[in-house]
Amino acid sequence: MDNRKQNKGTKGNKGGRPSKAEEQRLIERLTPIMPDAYKALKNALKDEESWAVKLAFEYFFGKPKQTIDQTTNLRVKDFDISKLYDTETEEDME
Repeated sequence: MDNRKQNKGTKGNKGGRPSKAEEQRLIERLTPIMPDAYKALKNALKDEESWAVKLAFEYFFGKPKQTIDQTTNLRVKDFDISKLYDTETEEDME
């Protein structure tokens, strides 16, 4: 018998979204330095820093949708079925 019935799970927000209070405290701490951050980004854009240009475009237009080209070339004959199962021969049973 497994012990899944006795697993009561966990309480709280284990690694999920931070609480609103935490978020508000972070906003309050970052607000005074935002003009400096904007100035630094503006200077980086003037210097044509590639990371700053990328950041500006991603926030203004949004990141492009990522596409994945997935091709699988799998044939059934690639598998040796005898290795998948532990089969006993008549000789092994004697």
